[in-house]
Amino acid sequence: MSTLPLRRIACAFATATLILLSAGSPSQAQSVAVMVNGEPITNYDIEQRTKLTLLSTQKAPSRQEVIEDLINEKVKIKEGKKYSVDPGASEVDSAFQNMSSRMRITSDQLVQSLAAKGIRPDTLKSRLKADMVWNAIVRGRFKQSLQVGEKEVDSAAQAAGGDTTTEAFEYQMRPVVLIVPRGAAAGTMEARNKEAAGLRERIQSCDEANNTFKSMQNATIRDTVVKTSADLPPTLRDLLDKTPVGHLTPPEVTRQGVEMVALCSRKPTKVDTPKKREIRDKMFAEKFEAKSKSYLQEIRKAAMIEYRQ
Repeated sequence: MSTLPLRRIACAFATATLILLSAGSPSQAQSVAVMVNGEPITNYDIEQRTKLTLLSTQKAPSRQEVIEDLINEKVKIKEGKKYSVDPGASEVDSAFQNMSSRMRITSDQLVQSLAAKGIRPDTLKSRLKADMVWNAIVRGRFKQSLQVGEKEVDSAAQAAGGDTTTEAFEYQMRPVVLIVPRGAAAGTMEARNKEAAGLRERIQSCDEANNTFKSMQNATIRDTVVKTSADLPPTLRDLLDKTPVGHLTPPEVTRQGVEMVALCSRKPTKVDTPKKREIRDKMFAEKFEAKSKSYLQEIRKAAMIEYRQ
């Protein structure tokens, strides 16, 4: 029997296997779609960013929108290196952790949440890094032009019919906690709530609060925190305004136990009122957005962008 047919069969089988393997190989996903200043954007990058954008906005972006975002990030990163703004892995990881904290989950849980949608954590970290670089550059290079003056705030408030004359206060506070360990008996939280109510009636100064909580078991009093009206959310601001100086705010159940705030002082201040802070922040954001847009257009014109597909 001739070996020629067997060789042909073996050859055909090997060719078919190679075709099947190459059809689903990572190299196809890693094929370059765009080159930006000599750096590639692959189809896999585009696929990953599409998933991330869909997850964060609940809207499916077009392929071109995703490509433009990725090009912008490459350009921003290069501009950052030009000014020695190049966050390291630890800084990016910290930003990733801060994001998970704002979402009230751990970093590991955020990684798992992304993985469930087929998204690698590096995809989000790349976006975070570009944002960090760009914010630092724009704020640093255009600091003077981004400032919002008092006259601008007052004029904007008058044009909007707003009132910026509302009195603002500076609060000095000391957070206190009646600790309830995890896994404690069901009645422990209720007992500590009753204990907190008794302390609220008894304590009438921050010195008294300090002495009381430092001598108690399973309790702690933290260092003084200073905030203005503009720094606080309306609910907490109203609560502090209703609390007599030297007294404790109503108890609140948290993961640590029962928490209150000892109000040490409440003094009028000329620092921004909540309304002025809102206007100032909005005006800064508008200036930042306009400057960011024009700056990005400028550096994109100088970028070498080559579309491969």
